Amino acid sequence: MVLKATGSLEPKDYDMLANNFVSDAEKVLEKSPYDTKLGLNMARDARNVLSGKLKIEDFHTVYSASLLKEFGDQYASGPEKIKSKKEKGPKWGMVIDLKKCVGCDTCTVSCKAENRTPPGMSYNVVLETLSGDFPNISLVNLPRPCMHCDKPPCVQVCPTRATFKLENGIVAIDNDRCIGCRYCMVACPYGARSYDFGDGYDQEMTGYNDVTSPEYGIERGERKKGKIPEETVRKCSFCYHRLQRGEEPACVETCIGDARYFGDMSDPNSVVSKLAASPRAFYLKEELGTKPRVVYLR
Repeated sequence: MVLKATGSLEPKDYDMLANNFVSDAEKVLEKSPYDTKLGLNMARDARNVLSGKLKIEDFHTVYSASLLKEFGDQYASGPEKIKSKKEKGPKWGMVIDLKKCVGCDTCTVSCKAENRTPPGMSYNVVLETLSGDFPNISLVNLPRPCMHCDKPPCVQVCPTRATFKLENGIVAIDNDRCIGCRYCMVACPYGARSYDFGDGYDQEMTGYNDVTSPEYGIERGERKKGKIPEETVRKCSFCYHRLQRGEEPACVETCIGDARYFGDMSDPNSVVSKLAASPRAFYLKEELGTKPRVVYLR
């Protein structure tokens, strides 16, 4: 049997593979203290907004009363206002060359080490599948960070506006405002978000709780029971704290196959912009209209 890590699928096949990242929506919300049906309906209609089937103003009109009843003073009403003056600076994006990805999971490990995520939580994961017919079989890998969509459904459904889009292209979470409703988790079509239940490696790893990752540039010190980010939603931030230091995301820096590229998508001369214009380029679940800032090359 010939087994090589050089296979390729059609974009729709990668979409189907990506669905394996997505958890069952009802199971995600069953442990949430908030209305499960409301979260599921909002996630559905957030995607209807992206597809043009529903206007964003109508979305908020439909759900404002229910959100006010469910979340009270925590509810931040209405659609977020678009800033008229655009911030100058890079618009970050990532390109992943699937032909160069060797499926080593270094991105998963380095991301976990950098962000000190708890058990069961990985911001970067890699799915594998076999392509072809015996005996000519190829191994195909699909790494998946957060897509940092330009039209993120997770932002639309967040009742407290804890999830928001930065001018630099990063979809961020204000963990101080997050109430852990998990509506954003079921709205994300990529399964890129996780809930921090407060678990840790303190029984297995000495010093694990001594420090937390400075996600979004915020130093939180020692991880303690009941302290943020526990009981909030977490995800890949393109290692925002590293970007502030002029460094690349940990997954890009450590990629053994040099399969990841990171840079300014607004600069037509940047490596990522040129690669994104390649005929090999595609986006996961492009038909949804989320406009991801992670581009794949097949």
